[in-house]
Amino acid sequence: MGEQVSDGGRKTAEAARTAAAAGSASAKKAAPARKAPAKKATAQKDTAQKAAAKKSAAKKSAAKKAAAKKAAAKKAAAEKAVAEKAAAKKAAAEKAVAEKAAPARKSAAKKASGKKAAPAKSSAALKKAPAPRKQVVAPKKATASVPAAPAKTVAAHPQGESRTALVRRARRINRELAEVYPYAHPELDFENPFQLVVATVLSAQTTDLRVNQTTPALFAKYPAPEDLAAANPEEVEEILRPTGFFRAKTKSVIGLSKALVEQFGGEVPGRLEDLVKLPGVGRKTAFVVLGNAFGRPGITVDTHFQRLVRRWKWTDETDPDKIEAAVGALFPKSDWTDLSHHVIWHGRRICHARKPACGACPIAPLCPAYGEGETDPEKAKKLLKYEKAGQPGQRLKPPQAYLDAGGRPAPPLGAG
Repeated sequence: MGEQVSDGGRKTAEAARTAAAAGSASAKKAAPARKAPAKKATAQKDTAQKAAAKKSAAKKSAAKKAAAKKAAAKKAAAEKAVAEKAAAKKAAAEKAVAEKAAPARKSAAKKASGKKAAPAKSSAALKKAPAPRKQVVAPKKATASVPAAPAKTVAAHPQGESRTALVRRARRINRELAEVYPYAHPELDFENPFQLVVATVLSAQTTDLRVNQTTPALFAKYPAPEDLAAANPEEVEEILRPTGFFRAKTKSVIGLSKALVEQFGGEVPGRLEDLVKLPGVGRKTAFVVLGNAFGRPGITVDTHFQRLVRRWKWTDETDPDKIEAAVGALFPKSDWTDLSHHVIWHGRRICHARKPACGACPIAPLCPAYGEGETDPEKAKKLLKYEKAGQPGQRLKPPQAYLDAGGRPAPPLGAG
């Protein structure tokens, strides 16, 4: 019995150990199963946190963009306000200038109307009064006749004139003068660049007419730079005596002839920087030669040109080089040579230094200086010169276009 109990107890104990071992094995198997859901839950939590962070970053970015957009809109509004304020200020200034000029225009109009309304002194005077002439700004076709009196609607002084308005007015004046002087040309007789450069040097302090009457004898005796360079100064002085300052001019023309022979092979150079190196040749002379002998644009700033561009308020400069730069900026380069001819011709024929013929001026409505000269058409007509007055011009051998327009060649030296 004791042995049976003992065996039974051993069996029971063994069974218990077997069960415990089975339970331990079962627990080990169950452990990974419990860990898997836990790991999965942790991963889901991390994903959710990342999504939340990403969403928060997107909200911040959207907020920044909205703030930037709002700032840009605010800046644009501020700039618009500044621009509107500046425009209003400019408009007020222009209005003030117009109001300031209005009394002067009214006064001039009143004065003109008063003159027109003046009664005649007698019925006989009424019968003798000529019929009113048709007033025009400029003739459509150039003729030798005197242009009709201009309209009395005269431009106000261009005080406060804008740059754009100045350019337009200047170019319109040039167009009008081109219709009045379509035959404008250099008024020195020449057949080649050498003759032109010599004649231009001789034209200082005298008229082109006097030069044209003198150079035929000079070029007949000294036709080339080599001839004039080797000339006897006393003989040249005797020929040039009628032009005035003949000793200084003799020295200049002989000196420039020697320079042409020694430095340029007897040929007149076609560059500004070379021409101004010649004795007696400055920028004005150089541009005359370049524009008329070589076809290269240039502005000739002589005394007539200086006077007129200041009267027209194109510039207030007095230095020739500064005048050249200021006026050149108003026109395309291709217009410079013809512009010089138009202005100089107008200064010699109508817009004189002491007594401008304002009453016979075709550009009076565009001129701020209208009224400085004679405004009565009949009196102004008597102030005209050269072909505008039916008189000879300055060239002995002018271009055919000038003759076709009614111009008359100048007489030779000693004639008449």
